[in-house]
Amino acid sequence: MRNLFIVFFLINFALCKGEEVALIKINSAITPSSSSQIERAIKWAESISAEALIIELNTPGGLLESTREIVQNIMNSKVPIIVYVAPSGSRAGSAGVFITLSAHIAAMAPGTNIGAAHPVGLDKSSDTSVISEKVVNDAAAFIRSIAQQRNRNVEWAERAVRESISSTEKEALEQQVIDLVVASVDSLLILIDGWEVTTPLGKKVLITKDSKVVNYELTFRDRFLDFITNPNVAYILLLIGIYGIFFELYSPGSIFPGVVGALSLVLAAYSLQMLPINYAGLALILLGIVLFLLEIKIASYGLLTIGGLVSLFIGSLMLIDAPGEFMKISLSLIISAVVISFLFFTFVITLGIKAQFRKKETGFEGLLGAEGRALETIPANGKGRILVKGEIWSATSDKDIPKDSIVTVVKANSFTLFVQPK
Repeated sequence: MRNLFIVFFLINFALCKGEEVALIKINSAITPSSSSQIERAIKWAESISAEALIIELNTPGGLLESTREIVQNIMNSKVPIIVYVAPSGSRAGSAGVFITLSAHIAAMAPGTNIGAAHPVGLDKSSDTSVISEKVVNDAAAFIRSIAQQRNRNVEWAERAVRESISSTEKEALEQQVIDLVVASVDSLLILIDGWEVTTPLGKKVLITKDSKVVNYELTFRDRFLDFITNPNVAYILLLIGIYGIFFELYSPGSIFPGVVGALSLVLAAYSLQMLPINYAGLALILLGIVLFLLEIKIASYGLLTIGGLVSLFIGSLMLIDAPGEFMKISLSLIISAVVISFLFFTFVITLGIKAQFRKKETGFEGLLGAEGRALETIPANGKGRILVKGEIWSATSDKDIPKDSIVTVVKANSFTLFVQPK
């Protein structure tokens, strides 16, 4: 009897337990960090046996290689993937088109749009303003294969790549680009309940009506990579690294600037290798810093500084080789960096010039004009000892100087000071 009760309880618990639907939000450009987040979210959804994974998407576009990785993970996911372009006002631009079309179910919220599928490639040989014909053809073939596999509008998909067309959510639904227009995640779960999708494991009927939505929480690693792969942050890390190393070389033994500089350079190198970098721009930035350093050593009357400023500004504009503004460094940040660099090196150069004209405080030159006290009587043209700046020196004078008289150093030669009584 007891065993029957336990069996009944377990069956009842299983029947009452609602299915879970996982959800991840992507609200940024598509980068290697985004790809990594979606890959881990899919594995997590599989590990908790989620009924489906919803990718709530709002992106202006991104990198082609990262987009390919995301599409590949979606296509091979054992858990049905639902891409939901939301909330209202969001878009699935450029790389977002590929991701949306690859989903088992594609949905959009009212007031959203999709299209202009020109993802940023990593091919440095391609033009920076217009993607080369080779890249366009490759992207068009890629999106056609996605649309064909998901039974979506192949013609529209190819035009989105070749002609950069875009559609509202209503137009996308009419043109069979997406499956649903729905106002919320809850409504989406009700509408797709009972839908049949095909995964690598076979056909699956979705049970989502009473499902509980569980959010994929980004790990510290996810947030950190998202942060440092931002082009603006990568640029700041690069400059901090360069200046930190400069400080350490300028003042050996400081340690802290060198450590911060080295760490920043490593993080900048990691960030930049995940972004489409123009190495000519990077070279111009380094040239600008070199010209600033030469200004400290060479009297060019500001010409090297001007050259450094121009080189730093142009190099910063060229650094990120991407047509999309969302992947470029902020112009205001570049201007701020150039101005700060100018002020910093002007300050350093000013200190250097002042140091050259400052009265020397060491050696014989540092004793000229200093006052001392005669430790003994010094006869005219004879020698005696004096105390100057806490040191005992041999001194001579063309006048008699009584003991304990105050004297002034007027000349120095061969470790003998020439003094005059005050």
